Amino acid sequence: MLHPASSWDWQPGERVVLDSTVCPAPHEWQEEPYVAPDGETFGAAVRLEDGTFTMCVNGVPWETSFDKLWHPRFGPDGRLTAIVQQDGEWTLAVDGEAWPESYAFMWTPLFSLDGAVIATAIQQDGGYGICVDGTPWDTLYENANEFSLSRDGQSSAAVVQTQSLAAADIAAFQRGVFSVAVNGQAWDKTFVNAWTPTFDAAGQRVAAQVRLSLYDYSIAVDGELWKQNYACVWEPRFNPASGAVVAPVRIAGSWGLAQDGQVIWEPVFAQCWQHDFSRDGKTIGAIVATGYGKFTVAVNAKPWAATFPVVTNLVLSADGKRAAALANEYNANWRVVVDGQAWNGQFDMAWKPAFSPDGLHVAAKVERGGRQTVLLDGKPYKRDFEQVWEPSFSPDGAKVLIRARDGGKYLRIVAQATDF
Repeated sequence: MLHPASSWDWQPGERVVLDSTVCPAPHEWQEEPYVAPDGETFGAAVRLEDGTFTMCVNGVPWETSFDKLWHPRFGPDGRLTAIVQQDGEWTLAVDGEAWPESYAFMWTPLFSLDGAVIATAIQQDGGYGICVDGTPWDTLYENANEFSLSRDGQSSAAVVQTQSLAAADIAAFQRGVFSVAVNGQAWDKTFVNAWTPTFDAAGQRVAAQVRLSLYDYSIAVDGELWKQNYACVWEPRFNPASGAVVAPVRIAGSWGLAQDGQVIWEPVFAQCWQHDFSRDGKTIGAIVATGYGKFTVAVNAKPWAATFPVVTNLVLSADGKRAAALANEYNANWRVVVDGQAWNGQFDMAWKPAFSPDGLHVAAKVERGGRQTVLLDGKPYKRDFEQVWEPSFSPDGAKVLIRARDGGKYLRIVAQATDF
């Protein structure tokens, strides 16, 4: 499989994509900008003088405008989507072309890994579910949430309410009225609650965290429960190589990891969540707390020595040999931490780090004093900007794509290590 960025322009240098980020078409206001993954396209929602809305893309408005428009997003393949309303009904516009199907409401666009398939959450005639490329599930439900799409886009899932629940009917709630629906078909079992349905890499299996009673939690895989119950669980994930299901579990007041119901990380942590795998499935990293307010990262159950008040946005290199995360002091003094060592400098904000495909380099977007830039291996780019988007690496890992807005212009920069 080709690297998703293999077809992008990786010629080093800076290019002005737009001399002005302000839409030249007459309009009443312009909203926040969005940029395509390859950096070639800049889009923003605008309200036109006639009171309708559209997207202005590289300075050119879509040919069609709508009564309302919200949640614009670029998909992985560079197509620009927005949820739009026309004549009181909602649908999705893709590169300015609206789906022919419309619904009472629509939210949460989801993309397949390559962006070829787009799904959204919908509500129609009081029923809730998912539509995929405009086609709704055959069965809609009284309640649906926690929406998910498989990597290939061929399957979708959500937590659904399968039985009606009268107001304040505590007994019925405790019996369990929630399940997981896959492609519109609900599992046979119901639960008090369910969360985060997650697909395996092939899109064939689904695991979810479930609540069995007021006090008991477990993991369900394709509707079948693990044999063990726990005081609490977090999101399950499939090992990309073996297909085993791994989830954080709470036992006797402490947290560890269980695989297919068997403990693989002893429950010795005050918290353990947001785990991730290396590509070969042999390395597992997770955000853990070694004590109250002492958060860090553990790799194969071994925690880093350094701890912080808050740790977020864990990412492993593809080979599992390195890990990176963000640390902060309760939303202040953000730092990028790689392999247990914090980079120099504290920031007003930082965003999820990214490893190069070969795992040799790490890049991250940061903000200080209202200006943003990109760090590479701890070193800032030679200049800062009004706004940057999160960086991407070239397939060979030698170059970094910086998408930036500054001085009224939108810039596309392919930087090399010597630029930092």
